[in-house]
Amino acid sequence: MLVLTKKDIINLYIWVDELLPKDEIKVVASGRPKLLSESEVITILIWNTLTIKSKTLKDLYQVLLLYHQDDFPKLPKYKRFVENCHEALPRLIFLLNGILATQAPVRIMDSTMLEVCKLVRADRHKTCKNIAKFGKNHQGWHYGFKLHASVDLQGKLCQIIFTPANVHDAQAMPKILNEYAKLAIGDGGYTASVMKKIIWNNYGTLIISPPHFKQTKKLLTSWQYKLLCIRPKIETVFDYLKEHLHLISSFPRSVAGYLLHYVRILLGYQIMAISSGK
Repeated sequence: MLVLTKKDIINLYIWVDELLPKDEIKVVASGRPKLLSESEVITILIWNTLTIKSKTLKDLYQVLLLYHQDDFPKLPKYKRFVENCHEALPRLIFLLNGILATQAPVRIMDSTMLEVCKLVRADRHKTCKNIAKFGKNHQGWHYGFKLHASVDLQGKLCQIIFTPANVHDAQAMPKILNEYAKLAIGDGGYTASVMKKIIWNNYGTLIISPPHFKQTKKLLTSWQYKLLCIRPKIETVFDYLKEHLHLISSFPRSVAGYLLHYVRILLGYQIMAISSGK
């Protein structure tokens, strides 16, 4: 748990501004100048995830009006603020990619469903039509997307990928593992022998997963058993993202809005995981 004061928002702004790439060629834009810089917009999005944890941009904007008028005296109107947030999405993705623990040698991998609406409303859902799909896990059917992720032993995100909900877990392994991963622990969804061979040939990564329920005989060493016992670590990460940071939402009104929502929360979580000294 991070203990933050209002002064820390300045430190966050400096960190964001220093990490963002500076454009070498400045293009003179027509029209009115922006009231908020890109660094300020990103700072606002991250700071809210670290503190108030608003579910929507509208709630976030109201928090700015109430508590951060001194920090951002030139706050634009709500409509323009939302546009600023969407314009900052590529930079948010850049920052998230930059702080992922991509060199972690031991990883835990899993996926979680990201519903875009209740199942009974799936046929009437228009925002993500033709992109979101139906998927099934041990909890039942879902409609939306799926977050595939690998985390290190401390819970920091290593690599992530979003797919429709009907994509099998094993198919995402090439995107959430790399040549630095030497051991990867997963559940029964990662038992596919063909994909295990592909990962071994491409990355030299050994996949540790429980046997299929139809397998009656399979040798298990003590170190493999200990690794499988720590697999629930990634479940706690998903639980925190969903229950505390409100990763699942039906409020965005565009596909880009969903991506913005997911990325700002994952970025905030990763900063918390790194800063807490995990």
